[in-house]
Amino acid sequence: MIDDIREDAETRMKKSVESTRNDMARIRTGRASTALLDHLTVDYYGVSTPVNQVATVSVSDARTLMIQPWEKSMLSVIEKAILESDLGLNPVTADETMRIPLPAMTEERRVELGKIVKQEGENGKIAVRNIRRDAIQTVRELLKEKEITQDEEKMAETALQDLTDRYVAAMNQVVEEKQKEIMEV
Repeated sequence: MIDDIREDAETRMKKSVESTRNDMARIRTGRASTALLDHLTVDYYGVSTPVNQVATVSVSDARTLMIQPWEKSMLSVIEKAILESDLGLNPVTADETMRIPLPAMTEERRVELGKIVKQEGENGKIAVRNIRRDAIQTVRELLKEKEITQDEEKMAETALQDLTDRYVAAMNQVVEEKQKEIMEV
């Protein structure tokens, strides 16, 4: 029973780390990445649809994204969505494709993004700690119902704390890697 609680907590903590990693992929670095446009949606016949479901989004070189819509009429809609987003990008439309050059980042912008990365990492660590809290609460309820002994409760809490420490360290590693990536010139 305690093993099930620990395994569930570990699975949820892994998902928190992966979720944080995915959230950080959207944070712009100096290089072009299709993940930049993952959260961007356009109006496709009255339905809000992600750009990558109405067009092919690819990286043409280190600082340029290329978008090729499946329907030519979507070109202007995608361009408008990019211009209205908070990404600060200026798409260049030519024929049936759109090129998005990514401007070089200033030192000031890199520092600002570093702060955002730290905040995302802190949110991830809070999620991991909340999972630990829920698991420990479940173990304490088992003790209250006399389904486990106090020794088993203490061992379970220690195991959950070790698990938490390991995933908080993993979260720190993700933050460190992203900050290093942002600060690269």
